[in-house]
Amino acid sequence: MRIDNSKVKNTIVSIYFILIVSAVSFLAVFKTFTNENSNLLLISIAIIITFAALFFIVHYISKYFEYDSDGVKVVVRNKGLLLSDKINYRENILEFDKKNFSAYKFKNYFFYKTLTFYIKDRKGKTKKHTFNVTLVTKKKRRYIKQSLNKMIKMNRKSE
Repeated sequence: MRIDNSKVKNTIVSIYFILIVSAVSFLAVFKTFTNENSNLLLISIAIIITFAALFFIVHYISKYFEYDSDGVKVVVRNKGLLLSDKINYRENILEFDKKNFSAYKFKNYFFYKTLTFYIKDRKGKTKKHTFNVTLVTKKKRRYIKQSLNKMIKMNRKSE
């Protein structure tokens, strides 16, 4: 089963555009409607800091997710949505055999969702790998759960 969230890229670009346009608009509106007595520099800095924080939160949350369980190995990939073709500094890849998979856990925070894989290594120790699945739709997360449950069931039968 192959699942990804590649259709979300246009939405993220639109959010960035809206953030930039609204920051410039707020600065222009406050500059126009403030009188000389108010502190324009302080208001401008507050607006810039607020929109910069929103920009970096969106940047942190927006990641491309790919899950491929076709074949003997499972490949899971996270990478940045923007500039990821040229600069791959946010890429996280996990490739493991289905027989080494032991468990998984979805965590749902307020604006952030993660998927944690627990993989057994050669020594029998379990390693934890976490991926960002915030922009993966609920339907696709359900398909991933079905695939992972099937792998766990197969591993329990083979033990």
